[in-house]
Amino acid sequence: MIPVSMVGRVGELAELDRAWSTVAGTGRSAPAVTVITGAAGVGKSRLVAAAVEGLSPRPAAVLTGTARVHDPAPYDWLAAVLSVRDVGALDLPSDALAWLAQHPAAPRERYAPGTLLRLAVRTVRSLVGAGPAVLVVEDLHDLDPASLNLVVELATAPQLPALLVVASRPPADAVAPDLTRRVLARLCGVRGAVRQHLGPLGVAEVAEILTQVYGDSPSTARVCAGVWQRTGGNPYALTELLAVHAGQGLEALVREPLPEHLRMPSPRAAAPPEAELTGREVEVLGCLVAGMSNKQAARALGISVRTVTVHVSNLLRKTGSASRTEAALWAVQHRVPGAGQVRG
Repeated sequence: MIPVSMVGRVGELAELDRAWSTVAGTGRSAPAVTVITGAAGVGKSRLVAAAVEGLSPRPAAVLTGTARVHDPAPYDWLAAVLSVRDVGALDLPSDALAWLAQHPAAPRERYAPGTLLRLAVRTVRSLVGAGPAVLVVEDLHDLDPASLNLVVELATAPQLPALLVVASRPPADAVAPDLTRRVLARLCGVRGAVRQHLGPLGVAEVAEILTQVYGDSPSTARVCAGVWQRTGGNPYALTELLAVHAGQGLEALVREPLPEHLRMPSPRAAAPPEAELTGREVEVLGCLVAGMSNKQAARALGISVRTVTVHVSNLLRKTGSASRTEAALWAVQHRVPGAGQVRG
């Protein structure tokens, strides 16, 4: 791997190691929380991976999960964790585990949202065991509301010997900016929480990387400044530039055209236009935000399941959503009454 990731991040690595020591070295039973933010490509995931790899003593368990951007569903983070774990020995209802793991045949009607949240916390506790463990939440900005609720619950869960590491882009880049902002504020407000924001690399750090890659080749001030200007000091863009021009010499980094995918960032797709919703559709949308199934929504609103199904279909069409979760996220983004509440 091109040695880009940890240049300029030594202080952050040391801070993560100190946070781990408060869990592993002092017998702390409550979670220690570290929140890492930064723009796309600044190396949040690489920092977390390097930190976890270097932890001593080694964690008893490392639970890592991220958003499933192309097919979002409730409890994405936990579903990703469970997808690589043997859960057969967990003392939990099998149907609840199947639901949380997003198995296609899992029953959807039995558990109320609050009950599922408690079961999700219980599942994480079971996986952590006596600990100490590390819980890694990647891409908080893209997580579904149910996962966000779970992350907040875990950050303040008593008797959970774990380091909770959360990585996110700034709220402005999130699927639901206001909700992400509130969740980040809650996490940073936990006693003893560590807050890190990763910015771009400086010219001197770019020069250090070029020296590592090109050895004793003269990393002139002009080339270093040019590379820094072309990449904005973004570690991902720098890595891509080095890979594209590998073997061509140092001057190629400023002489050759930039790769097409580095010329401008890919903007997030624009939100669908405002939808004209009926009063009943707003009520059904609130049920989707709460994570209810059609049967649960029908019971809560005193209407038939068939009627709920029709309303859900209309909601997907009007909001331009491909799934119930996307519709729920749309409700949070557009501040539909009853949407975007964070438990705890």
